Amino acid sequence: MKVYLDNAATTPMAPQVIERMTEVMKENFGNPSSIHSFGRNAKAVIEIARREVAKLINAEPKEIIFTSGGTEADNMAITSAVKDLGVTRVISSKIEHHAVGHTIDCLDEEVTVEWVKLSDKGAVDLADLERLLSSNEKTLVSLMHANNEIGTLLDIKKVSEICKKHGAYFHSDTVQTMGHYKIDVKDIGADYITCAAHKFHGPKGVGFLYVNKNIAVSPIIQGGAQERGLRGGTENLIGIAGLAEALKLANEDIQGHIDHVQGLKSYMMDELKNRISDVEFHGETDPDKSLYTVLNVCFPDFENKSMLLFLLDIDGVACSGGSACTSGSNTGSHVLRGINADTNRPNARFSFSRFTTKEEVDYALSIIEKVVVKAAVKS
Repeated sequence: MKVYLDNAATTPMAPQVIERMTEVMKENFGNPSSIHSFGRNAKAVIEIARREVAKLINAEPKEIIFTSGGTEADNMAITSAVKDLGVTRVISSKIEHHAVGHTIDCLDEEVTVEWVKLSDKGAVDLADLERLLSSNEKTLVSLMHANNEIGTLLDIKKVSEICKKHGAYFHSDTVQTMGHYKIDVKDIGADYITCAAHKFHGPKGVGFLYVNKNIAVSPIIQGGAQERGLRGGTENLIGIAGLAEALKLANEDIQGHIDHVQGLKSYMMDELKNRISDVEFHGETDPDKSLYTVLNVCFPDFENKSMLLFLLDIDGVACSGGSACTSGSNTGSHVLRGINADTNRPNARFSFSRFTTKEEVDYALSIIEKVVVKAAVKS
């Protein structure tokens, strides 16, 4: 049996999404920038998708910019805030995705960077955020809605209110939560949010940036008038159609999705505690404070701990040690370092989707128990 528990890295495409993309591939091969009927038909696919996406998050179509994914969207939001809005300070956290952290690093000669305090569970210290915002410096706050490695949720609406109170702009990386919670941009009040379709059973290589219509934004990719002059390059027509279909499907029964996946996560936590002594969990685990699709487990120490993921994979259980974007790196998890977690013990991130079954979780638990307990006894 093979079990895929790395859905925070990417999800399998939903059959309906594949069908929609196949339909577009067959019927809409024209360049959306061409003025003839083939081009106009292709352009219509994009604009219909834009309207569908905007409606699902309670935005206006002109507030949606299609991108190559969440990384580009994060880059665009942060870079544009500095370039177009005159931001001179960025407040963020040490556990942001590298799409945010590395972009901020690249701007460190243009802006002052300050890091908000975090709890040992990765929760943002809102009082510290208030303190940092007490000055009048033009500021962008960039804090992710849910951490991709440990699952800790941000009170995104409260942060937005704090930012508005102090006249700061607010960008939130919502890549891990888009399609998993009902997102209403007017209710949240963030100035920028981001999306990657492959996190909710859509295709890879496509996403979007939502930008509040009252905020100026300029392109980081030059070369054409596509996306209303905000992103040069021929649009990923097939991917955009797939994104819209995937987001529509995700929003059809979000509560059912939450109930199913949270049930699997809670069950796995209980079983791990019953089967393995001294097991711990990184990040928040309270369902109201934690992303229901992610479970980061800290296992007891054993001699071949560096082989944990490999040993699980051999027996058919796919998971990760953290973000897939840092796979192959020997630097370890910046997220675990950022919350001062014990990084000497082996850890693994298990992440679930609407397609994950209890039978798969049971099989994974049996393999985890075999690998971890057996290895611990040998050591």
